[in-house]
Amino acid sequence: MNLAGSLFGREKTQPQTVVAPADKAAAEPWVPSHQEQEWLQIIHQGLLKQLDLARLGDMDEVAARQEIREQAQRMMNEQSAPLSAPVRQQLARRIEDEILGLGPLEPLLVAADVSDILVNGPDSVYVERNGRLEPSEIRFRDEAHLMMIIDRIVTRVGRRIDEASPMVDARLADGSRVNAIIPPLALDGAMLSIRRFAVDNMTVADYVRMGSMTENIARVLEGIVRGRLNVLISGGTGTGKTTLLNLLSSFIPVTERILTIEDSAELRLQQPHVGRLETRPSNIEGRGEITQRDLVRNALRMRPDRIIVGEVRGSEALDMLQAMNTGHDGSLTTVHANSARDALSRIENMVAMAGVDLPTRTVRSQIASAIDVVMQLERMEDGKRRLVSVQEIQGMEGDIITMAEIFRFERHGIDDENHVLGQFLASGVVPNFHDHLRRRGIELDLALFEPSREL
Repeated sequence: MNLAGSLFGREKTQPQTVVAPADKAAAEPWVPSHQEQEWLQIIHQGLLKQLDLARLGDMDEVAARQEIREQAQRMMNEQSAPLSAPVRQQLARRIEDEILGLGPLEPLLVAADVSDILVNGPDSVYVERNGRLEPSEIRFRDEAHLMMIIDRIVTRVGRRIDEASPMVDARLADGSRVNAIIPPLALDGAMLSIRRFAVDNMTVADYVRMGSMTENIARVLEGIVRGRLNVLISGGTGTGKTTLLNLLSSFIPVTERILTIEDSAELRLQQPHVGRLETRPSNIEGRGEITQRDLVRNALRMRPDRIIVGEVRGSEALDMLQAMNTGHDGSLTTVHANSARDALSRIENMVAMAGVDLPTRTVRSQIASAIDVVMQLERMEDGKRRLVSVQEIQGMEGDIITMAEIFRFERHGIDDENHVLGQFLASGVVPNFHDHLRRRGIELDLALFEPSREL
């Protein structure tokens, strides 16, 4: 299989999962004045008394929003609200969001350039745009208003949040990841973090265009996935591990059966034969918890060709390694770590959490035989996420796992606009998996691995 030219120009086959109503523009959020905020509350409270919320719940969202909009406009006319026509439209839209959506956060959830929404209490909202955090003018009325929005998010996915369970992970309908923490753990008021995901899956061409890696590196990564090598993606928080995992999964042939295991479902695979598994927290009595380790064990009985674990965090690391070593090659997972070597140390520590007393050399030997490639990601000062290192695990020397770096990003400095300067280079090491891929019919040009070659 010649990979040249196979990566670019692919159709985006993943359907869009979120369609915003046509009248909701992804513009700068509307921030009402004091007078407009008073009218917003008056009309909102009046509508709650008049509307049949049960009937609205049975309607599709577009029809329900139209009903709310018409009733709000009628009420403003009846009360002769001293508001201009554009403000009335904005006010009606905000009431739609308060009743059916996530209130003041809705404009941020449809803004294409917002990747993270961070709420530090009702009066402090930050957003991430183009990799950089900046304050937003969005505000909640008070702590109760923020708590209502948080409760609406978690109840939609069957979770709960209260003083007995003051932390929760959840997700929105579009797959965006949500974390909420409330008093007494959050000392200055409830906190909400939303990690948004693009409506369209990122393609390899997008990743290359952003400068996160090069076309030649992408061809090697495609060979790694198609050649069924086990991959560990490592990086810190917000470095793009899940994004790269989604991208790598697009290389998996459509004929294979894939099982994904996650704490909060985020992966969006394009293949038709995908089984998605998600953990479950304990109930109010402290029972019924289903962990990632439980799901990994169960997945082995479900005849998967590949297992993808969104992120290994604990004792499930042992079962994941055993799966990789017992015929489920081509599996993918991520881990929080600052370097490829640290990633292996973290996996080793997680195996110890499984409660199995294994000698250190035995654990490391199992890691070395299970994982083939470690990919390290880094989020840099300019906000860009880059694949800074691709390393192959080559085996054991004594008690040490040996690794060889294949590609790296070499920094040169920062320009006047605070952009990181650098280039992707090959180390000169021809990986052991090159022959393995060739035997599988996947040809990679040896010139890709020439020393100090700029990619």
